Amino acid sequence: MGVTEDLDAIEKGIRQLQIEWEKFFGGVEKKPPVDAKTRLEGLIRRYSNAEIRNNTERFRFQNLTSRYQTFAELWAKRLRAMEEGRPVGLHGKAAAMAMPPPPPPVPMAERMASAARASGSNEVRVKDPAADTEAVRNLFDRFLEARKQSGENAAVKFESFQKIIAQQSTRILNEKGAQAVDFRLETKDGKVSLKAKPVR
Repeated sequence: MGVTEDLDAIEKGIRQLQIEWEKFFGGVEKKPPVDAKTRLEGLIRRYSNAEIRNNTERFRFQNLTSRYQTFAELWAKRLRAMEEGRPVGLHGKAAAMAMPPPPPPVPMAERMASAARASGSNEVRVKDPAADTEAVRNLFDRFLEARKQSGENAAVKFESFQKIIAQQSTRILNEKGAQAVDFRLETKDGKVSLKAKPVR
């Protein structure tokens, strides 16, 4: 390849490395792009020790080299910060202060409701009616809310609701040989009902 083609390859290599490093820092890739970095640096080194006679090509090479060095330093800093578990560009107390505190634990029912909302799902999974009280409570809360919105009587006791869920779950688990039961709320003609689906 000629000098122009090699300079094009260096420019393309820098762009590609930017993408690969961002994937790594973003957690998409597990390993840093060491191989691609080594190949690019080998190409840059070849011209660092050679004389480029064309002024335009020499100027372009110097610009690309300078650009790569800036990125390489930034990547190295981010990598060190990542390994040390601190934010980029901060040291000592400043780093410790900048680290956000761990979030408080979220109750199981809230986690399930949040997951259901995020996925657009209206299902709650019950594996063991006796043990999955949080799941049943979550389903009960949503059942009451749906009944209120549809104008139905919301005066339902949790114990009665839990007993119905336990009976349905036990029957489906035994008859269908299921691992769990997914309960879904459905509102039709102003009436809220529960639909059960076996999970194998």
